[in-house]
Amino acid sequence: MQIVRVEEAIGNVLCHDITKIVPGEFKGEAFKKGHIITEEDIPSLLKLGKEHLYVWQLKKGFLHENDAGLRLAQAVKGQGLSMTEPSEGKVNLIAEHDGMVAINEELLTGINMIEEIVVATRNNSRPVKKGDKIASVRVIPLLVDETKIEMVEKIAQQAEVAAVKPFRSYKVGVITTGSEVYHGRIQDKFGPVVKAKVEGFGCNVLEHIFVPDDAEKISQAVSALIANGAELILTTGGMSVDPDDVTPSGIRKAGAEIVTYGAPVLPGSMLMVAYLGEVPVLGLPGCVMYHKTTVFDLVLPLVLIGQHITRPMVVKLGMGGLCLECEVCQYPACSFGTGA
Repeated sequence: MQIVRVEEAIGNVLCHDITKIVPGEFKGEAFKKGHIITEEDIPSLLKLGKEHLYVWQLKKGFLHENDAGLRLAQAVKGQGLSMTEPSEGKVNLIAEHDGMVAINEELLTGINMIEEIVVATRNNSRPVKKGDKIASVRVIPLLVDETKIEMVEKIAQQAEVAAVKPFRSYKVGVITTGSEVYHGRIQDKFGPVVKAKVEGFGCNVLEHIFVPDDAEKISQAVSALIANGAELILTTGGMSVDPDDVTPSGIRKAGAEIVTYGAPVLPGSMLMVAYLGEVPVLGLPGCVMYHKTTVFDLVLPLVLIGQHITRPMVVKLGMGGLCLECEVCQYPACSFGTGA
């Protein structure tokens, strides 16, 4: 930092804010700290009574915070993200479409280990809307050593650091099990909830089949939906340990490979995840019918971005897998499921 005459400050970085006051009309910043002085600024600065300024010289090998922020944002920006213009060195990454936040946590940690570099993101694996802010980046000083930005760029060449993966519109088949519903003794209240959830992601419910608590009929319903073109099958009812709850047996009988039966998530511990070929089959626990947010809200978006669900992925949901059942649900802006 040094003191220079205003006329000699062109191209240097202002070290302090300069306030403009017009009595009775205006008081505020005329020039902000970090501003690069241009020839056009000289008359205005002189009118403000500034004949000398505290400045930093822009040296070779150093970047101004705005230029550094832009390069940093460009490095970490993956698919589905756009950049804002820098503001006081900070650049935001914005979702270009609805989808799922995808953060490479290992690369993000490596980048933030570089001193004077800041990349702050949303929680990983969260559904977001077009226009949502996904990350903000900046450097700490007004001038940063360019080699630090080059280190970030090298790390980011390995894989996308931050992205928003789009949801795919699936053809969904729904199977409601339960003799009480099948025989009309009670009204089905589960199916409409599931239908609303998947349609909220742009999916289409191809067919909704009702079957009694019979493993063979459940198996036949699964096969019928596959033959009709279903790309995702959801079963409701029959997921507890009662003798009459045979939905898991029916799913197995259809030839599906069970990934997991049970999840360390509350509400939603009785979730079943299976695959029949490439078609995901989710056995939904009863809580999905009456809880606003459950394990279904954590797993469904992953399926809809084409992610193959594995048991380790489900197990990882245990960190943050306890829903606090807040009076006003704030999901996904909360801790539920943040282990994913």
